[in-house]
Order: sequence, then C-alpha cells, then structure tokens
Amino acid sequence: MEEENNIMHDQAMILFERAYRNQMRGQLGDAIELYKRSIATHPTAEAYTFLGWTYSMMDRMDEAIEMCHKAIAIDPDFGNPYNDIGAYLIELGEYEEAAEWLQKATQAQRYQSPQLPHLNLGRIHEANGRFRSALQSYDEALEIDPMFLPGYWAKTALLGKMN
Repeated sequence: MEEENNIMHDQAMILFERAYRNQMRGQLGDAIELYKRSIATHPTAEAYTFLGWTYSMMDRMDEAIEMCHKAIAIDPDFGNPYNDIGAYLIELGEYEEAAEWLQKATQAQRYQSPQLPHLNLGRIHEANGRFRSALQSYDEALEIDPMFLPGYWAKTALLGKMN
C-alpha cells in the first residue's frame, strides 16, 4: 500500500512539474488541466497552491483563494498558500484580512520563499501610510534573503518617497 502511494505521489509530481512549465510559458489552460490531473492522482498542497496561482493570473481570485484553502487543509505547515491568500486579498483591496493571512505565512514551518509575506506586509503598511512599519517589513524580507531584489526595490522606492 505504501509503495503504491509513493508511485501515485511520484506520478502526481511529474504532472505538477509539467503544469508549472506550462504556467511559466503562459499556457494557463494547459497548466490548469495538468494541475487538476496531478491533484486527482495524488492531492498535494503544492498542486492546489499553484493551481490557485494560475487562477490568479487569470483574475479568478475567488477560485485562487479557494485552492489555497484546500492546500492548507492538506498541509497547514506549508506557508505558500497563506502568503498567496494575503497577496490575492491585497489585490482585492482587503488589506486588514490580507495582513492576518500574511502573519500566518511568516509563522509557517515549511516555506519555499519565507521573505514574500514580509514584502507583502510592507506593501500593506506602505498603502496605509505607515512608512516606518513598511521599511521594517522590507528589512525583514532582506534579512531572510539579502539578494531578494523585490524587497530591495520596494525599500529603495519607499526611501525615495520619504525624502
């Protein structure tokens, strides 16, 4: 039984990787179908999260958020879907709710890009005129990854605004 589960997981990951390549080439319809096949083969938090990201690229934010909730249900320790929900809510102008999700993302135990929720929190602070808090968030992102260019660009742009 465990060997069969491992085989299904491996097949799902092959489909996931194909989906991701399609997504990066802008072939979003194909990516969606491959992510769905991956999920049908063996559901993973990654496949649901990236399916949600694909939906967000098509401005289908409600579906994107729904996929992130499914990812969290599978693996509550995976940080990406918490950040993604926060980012989608920022796009919808729902800053307060977004900040709650981003705070959860900063606490996640398993995260591919832990600097992202700090950048997104900085975006919320900046949008609300809390520039010092925004700088602190950008600095936290850069502390995690000193080569994180979006964090550097956001901080530099904000410092320019403040002068």
